[in-house]
Amino acid sequence: MNRYWLLLLLLTFVMVSSACTSQLSTSQVQGVISVSSTPLATDSPTRTPSPSPSPTLSPSPSLTSNPTGTPSPIPSPERLACWDEGGRIEQGDLRTELLPLPLGFRVYLPPCYDQLPDNRYPVLYLIHGQNSNDDQWDHLGVDETADELIAAEEIPALLIVMPRDRSWDQPTEDMFGQAVAEQLLPWIDQNYRTRPMREYRAIGGLSRGAGWALHLGLSHWESFGSIGLHSLPVFWTDLPDIKAWLDAIPHKSLPRIYMDLGDKDRPQISKSAIWFEELLTEKNIPHEWHLYPGYHEEAYWGDHIEEYIRWYTQNW
Repeated sequence: MNRYWLLLLLLTFVMVSSACTSQLSTSQVQGVISVSSTPLATDSPTRTPSPSPSPTLSPSPSLTSNPTGTPSPIPSPERLACWDEGGRIEQGDLRTELLPLPLGFRVYLPPCYDQLPDNRYPVLYLIHGQNSNDDQWDHLGVDETADELIAAEEIPALLIVMPRDRSWDQPTEDMFGQAVAEQLLPWIDQNYRTRPMREYRAIGGLSRGAGWALHLGLSHWESFGSIGLHSLPVFWTDLPDIKAWLDAIPHKSLPRIYMDLGDKDRPQISKSAIWFEELLTEKNIPHEWHLYPGYHEEAYWGDHIEEYIRWYTQNW
């Protein structure tokens, strides 16, 4: 009997032990499964995000997109109304002991001269022909031509000084040239807003005025960077000095020279102008030379006013 209970007890113990072992194993396996059921992290190909479309700005009067990333240009100041209203001409007389009468002159002031008080300007001196006075260039239209070209921004704004020569004498007797060079030039620079350097000062003339432009441009070369000679008659008292004047100018300081002549001009004037042009060629001095159809008259010069003004101002 005791043996029977002992056997029964042993059998019960074995069964309980098996049940516990089975429960522990299931719990351990379930733990592994639950961990391994989530895939392990692995290196996957990098995903490049698709570019997002750039926002499009609605057109705006004050803002535009700038695709290059460079600064947008600063808009230029508003154009002044005076720019299209034209310039004006002032008249004056300069008393000088060099002349029996005051030196009369006209000054063309460009558009907006009064409205732009900080601006300074190059100066063109234009001398009239014999039997005329300081209004000749005016009624040939030099001021209207300058107004149009300045308003169109095709030439820079400038002053134009037109002095009056009352004599028909040669420079040895007529002190007009000396008065212009020694008294009028500094007076203009002191009383108007000029750029008082030779590279910003030109001199020109027609007929007898061209003779004066040549005389002053060469004998006072330090004062003028450009010389315009329109239908030039050389003063006969200048003939002995012209070569020496040219030789005295340093090569790097030679002025710009423009010459033109009508092909039907007076024989003595044509001969004089051609003589000087050939002298420039002989000395290898750069110059611009034009032989145009025309006579020694205002109609000829008037037809070329715009060309003259463009040439005088092209380096300003």
